[in-house]
Amino acid sequence: MPTDLHGQTALITGATGGIGRAVALALSKSEANVVLHYRKNQEAAQRLADELGCNTRIVQADLRVLSEIERLAADLKNSPLDILVNNAGVWRATPLGTTEAAVTNEIIDANLRSVFWLTQCLVPQLSDGARIVNVSSVAAQTASASGRSLYRATKAAIDSLTRNWALELAPRGIRVNAVAPGMIETAMTEEHLADEATRQRLLARHPLGRFTTAEEVADAVVFLCSDQSRHISGQILNVSGGFVV
Repeated sequence: MPTDLHGQTALITGATGGIGRAVALALSKSEANVVLHYRKNQEAAQRLADELGCNTRIVQADLRVLSEIERLAADLKNSPLDILVNNAGVWRATPLGTTEAAVTNEIIDANLRSVFWLTQCLVPQLSDGARIVNVSSVAAQTASASGRSLYRATKAAIDSLTRNWALELAPRGIRVNAVAPGMIETAMTEEHLADEATRQRLLARHPLGRFTTAEEVADAVVFLCSDQSRHISGQILNVSGGFVV
């Protein structure tokens, strides 16, 4: 693992989830000072902070609410950020014909609006040369009849934001990239993968024969935050065992 992040400050949204926790651990091992965001699970956030040590703090906000985002940005105004990992999001089914408006709003707010507004609010306090890593999904690059079209659409929008922000922020030396995991076994996907037929169907789409791990996604995030990727920007890095080629 690269260890050139000493003294740099990284904010990870949704840090108590599977990918967020793995990213926090990996960045901390690379000697970054980590800010852990959580929405409602304060106990899990505090346990992770205790595990990571003294160069860690926790912050709370419901990123689906603009006023909460603005409060979070204000709380961090005296902490210049070098790394922003936009990881928080939801994974819900939205089958056509039965999905309620409240569900569509939740997905768009959590997966897309929150990323745009949080990044916009934090851009003034990002250091020149900072790195933004958005957590996308290979679902943005594929189609399925599984009834998760809106989730896929929000992740495709994240890919578009990534490419456009890379150009918009380039004058400040800020690099913007995204990681696109394949299927990962986390609490979020547990119910979906409980069906053995679904599990085997998805496994068959991973040429390397297994699902992606959160730690493998975290390794990719650290790479994109490190000096080893110093001339990489505007890219979507698939971490999917060949799911998308």
